[in-house]
Amino acid sequence: MLELLSPAGSPEAVVAAVQNGADAVYMGLGIFNARRGAKNFSDEEFEKAVRYCRIRGCKVYVTMNTLVGDREMEQAAELARRVSDLGADAILVQDIGLLSVLKRIVPDIPLHASTQMSIHDLAGVEAAAEMGLTRAVLARELSFEQIKFITKHSPIEAEIFVHGALCFCHSGQCYMSSLIGRRSGNRGMCAQPCRMEYTMGGRLEDSHPLSLKDNCLVDRLREIEDAGVACVKIEGRMKRPEYTGIVTGIYSKIIKERREPTADELQALADAFSRQGFTQGYFNGDKTDMFGVRAETDKTGEKMFADVRREYIGREERRVPVKFYAVVNAGEAVKAAAVDNLGNKAVAFGAEPQKAIRQAISSEVLSDRLGKTGGTPYYCIDAQSRVQSGLYLSASEINELRRKLITALNDRRAAAPQRRSLPMPPMPSGQGAVTDPVMIYQVRTAEQLTEELADTRPDYIYIPVKVMHDSFDLIQMFRERGTVPVAVLPRVVTDSETKQVFTMLRGLFDRGINEALVGNLGHIKLARRAGMKTRADFGMNVFNSYSMDMIQRMGFLSATASFELRLAQVRDMAKCVPTELIAYGRLPLMVSDQCVISHSLGTCSCQSPAQLSDRMGSTFPVVREFDHRNVIYNSRKLFMADKNDELCGAGLWGIRLMFTTEGARECVQVARRYKGEGDYQPNDLTRGLYYRGVD
Repeated sequence: MLELLSPAGSPEAVVAAVQNGADAVYMGLGIFNARRGAKNFSDEEFEKAVRYCRIRGCKVYVTMNTLVGDREMEQAAELARRVSDLGADAILVQDIGLLSVLKRIVPDIPLHASTQMSIHDLAGVEAAAEMGLTRAVLARELSFEQIKFITKHSPIEAEIFVHGALCFCHSGQCYMSSLIGRRSGNRGMCAQPCRMEYTMGGRLEDSHPLSLKDNCLVDRLREIEDAGVACVKIEGRMKRPEYTGIVTGIYSKIIKERREPTADELQALADAFSRQGFTQGYFNGDKTDMFGVRAETDKTGEKMFADVRREYIGREERRVPVKFYAVVNAGEAVKAAAVDNLGNKAVAFGAEPQKAIRQAISSEVLSDRLGKTGGTPYYCIDAQSRVQSGLYLSASEINELRRKLITALNDRRAAAPQRRSLPMPPMPSGQGAVTDPVMIYQVRTAEQLTEELADTRPDYIYIPVKVMHDSFDLIQMFRERGTVPVAVLPRVVTDSETKQVFTMLRGLFDRGINEALVGNLGHIKLARRAGMKTRADFGMNVFNSYSMDMIQRMGFLSATASFELRLAQVRDMAKCVPTELIAYGRLPLMVSDQCVISHSLGTCSCQSPAQLSDRMGSTFPVVREFDHRNVIYNSRKLFMADKNDELCGAGLWGIRLMFTTEGARECVQVARRYKGEGDYQPNDLTRGLYYRGVD
């Protein structure tokens, strides 16, 4: 049967989820979780929550699914030790550096790949398995057919979201909140810029072109289970406990009863929370009607929430079957035992029975009274007593005996498994300092590949694989000048697209191109199967020295440091592999499976970028990427040409100039400025996050 995983953003939400039928809950503790804005838990609250769940047979998964800096790693390690010691059932992770640390210090607790890892293909799941993860939360953008393919071949469990908010951007790849407002979604502080108002191409008809309706797959649960999905997940740690109770209760009943939802249940889900209704667009592979906002008409009154709250506060709907046994002999303390459905056994002793003056206690009466477990997490399925005749036990003595049994059984069920806690691994050491970094250009279009740009003689040039494949002749003039061409994989390549990308890569390899830039775990094998050596792009979210070490162990030639890092953090990181930094260009804010261009403008402009404008008048270029996906770029260009000394002092192997919307002439001007020639400077520049950092 499907495992139902419910959100627990607060202690009350834990109760709401458990009492309404959740098989597992996920919660955050401390700062290392992707919903730092939820109430989350203090240490004491967390301990109580784990105990509460373990007693009632509900699993606890802890989210540590953010990027972690070098100076935070020790704190994260201590948190993981506590989580493991208290008996949590799994930890969700995003950061590959943190993953490597947890595998070494708490090797016995299962680790799950968060949706923040951007796993959207079978190869990504296989990579997660090879890294020691036991479950992968698949990307929300996958269709049912893609999910079925993955689960059919997956070496580990697959988990999918079935209800709640959808992000416009692929999870783990959104930098809009951080670059605009320093609140990083990868650090658990997303400000949800996708829910704000924008205009597209000057059109005002659609004021929220990035806001998607909520996902709802309640009527598809049997298909999902039959496809081999292990766990279905409800989004909503930022929402009220009552919401958790309503949604969990409905999904739990549908799963257990293997039926379709009623009209009333569908209405209750919509009343609990929706954005102008629900969508199954990604699941069905039809993305045409997925946009919506939270309107006043979608907001329900307090009565519905008050009613559901009364159902789970102070009640025990989640009860465990128990068998009771008791032996009563003259001159001996009463002995009793309780055994639950998992074989946990509790033993308790009561007072010696007295000689009966009037009515003796019978086996039947004793068994009946022991089994009165109302108000506890248990219900009696059998009670057996052996009582010597002529003896008496008071009702209070029997009640006390039962209380002792339940307390002891609670302790047995709540007991954490014995797990190892090992020392922190030493900080990885880096390579020698680099004083003269190589120059790397990245282009987006064939039009940017001019002879004039080639004449500036970059050391490397990164070119989208399709552009390189379709315009290979343009590559030759760079190779003739000693420049190494590197094929750039699309940031998203699903299983249905793998063959096309592989064919292009293999064709390029046969023509002498032997390096590829990859930004996703699932694309590593794809590139290497085509014969390519690999370099790690920013999509790998390399944020600390331990992730650098992982990049080295995974066989990459180089790594791109996250542009959410401060320059000082980059400088201090252990450069286990040659490290590059993006030092110029419009940084990507979002990559989406949506074509916002066609949605807002009615047609897709494949040749030239469209523009998204916010309320402050900033304009963000929107361009088509592979297979009609869209990339939204920052309104301002990152510019660091006048900070050359600081860049060189950061121990970098390479400095990358990222050309996106620039024309051919501007590309040359930028390149020359970074080589110390000319006076080019963009009109509206930014230093990115290299001096500000992120929360």
